Amino acid sequence: MAQTEENTCPACRKKRRSEEEYTRLIHRLNRIEGQIGGIRRMVEEDRYCPDILLQAAAANAALAAFNRELLAAHLRTCVTQDIREGREDTMEELIGVLQKLMKG
Repeated sequence: MAQTEENTCPACRKKRRSEEEYTRLIHRLNRIEGQIGGIRRMVEEDRYCPDILLQAAAANAALAAFNRELLAAHLRTCVTQDIREGREDTMEELIGVLQKLMKG
């Protein structure tokens, strides 16, 4: 869960997820992919704009739910462990991520 010694750059960090977390996240992503495919078909079929907009809003809500779930898992695991290990840069990283998420 934490950064390994050989992965010292933030872009190189990885996280092992539990089978349960992995399954939940992949399930959500599969649903989102399906929604996006449905929106594409609606455009290709010249569907009425408000119908497409409602489907796009539903896809946005599904992606936001994915982000909330992933963020909660990150806080419970990676951030908690990093704080216990004295990694002060974790809070700055988290603040930056939250600021980007709140722009949307």
